Amino acid sequence: MLTQFLKQAACGLLFLIIGAGTSSSSAINLTPVRVTLSESQKMGSITVSNRGAEPVIIQMNILGWSQREGEDVFTATRDILANPPIFTIPAGGSQIVRVGLRRAIDTQRELSYRMILQELPPPPESGLMGAQMSLRISVPVFILPEVTARPVPLWQAIHTPQGGVKVTMTNTGNAHIQILNFQLLLPGSTQSWVTKKTSDYVLPGQIFEWTLPANSEYPTPPPGTNIRLIAQTDVGDIEAEVIITP
Repeated sequence: MLTQFLKQAACGLLFLIIGAGTSSSSAINLTPVRVTLSESQKMGSITVSNRGAEPVIIQMNILGWSQREGEDVFTATRDILANPPIFTIPAGGSQIVRVGLRRAIDTQRELSYRMILQELPPPPESGLMGAQMSLRISVPVFILPEVTARPVPLWQAIHTPQGGVKVTMTNTGNAHIQILNFQLLLPGSTQSWVTKKTSDYVLPGQIFEWTLPANSEYPTPPPGTNIRLIAQTDVGDIEAEVIITP
């Protein structure tokens, strides 16, 4: 359950968790939606704002974040300190949360974590029944290595038996990359044959894949076809020539 939630929350998006009680009118916002620490900047901060009409209570938790076979893996950690760990924000107010590094910098590879902000629902009012909605926010935290951090994406396209295509990206660099969307273009064409919108992170040394179904309007080219891939990422646009394999 936690893994699925965090995978969906990779961009720091808000999710509603349904429980018992009354309806919450809180509206939590935060900036920035990502924290980056380094040897020269061991402290960072985010500002959590309450745009709702009622005060809210927020509890913080830090998890180590890795990936295995395309799935996110989360573990308890004490590498990162978030302060205050629990706080109340009045209606229309805000709270600055300090984020600090408690471990040595890795010399070669970026380290990754998730900071979870969980709204704690107030006690249900006596005699009232219904659904209460609380918010969870997942914020990526990255620790840069001593060497230059740079993702190196390698792309593959595999023709599926169903007539679609499986796009695979291997990050051989030492830093994460976030894929925002990518397009596949036919040879000699400016018309995208497939467009995939996503927000997936691929951590260093990891592989991620997207299986795209067959498209009756633009059938998948046969194996051996050289196609062009254009991806929008958090480190800029990327273009690559890819040969479709069987």
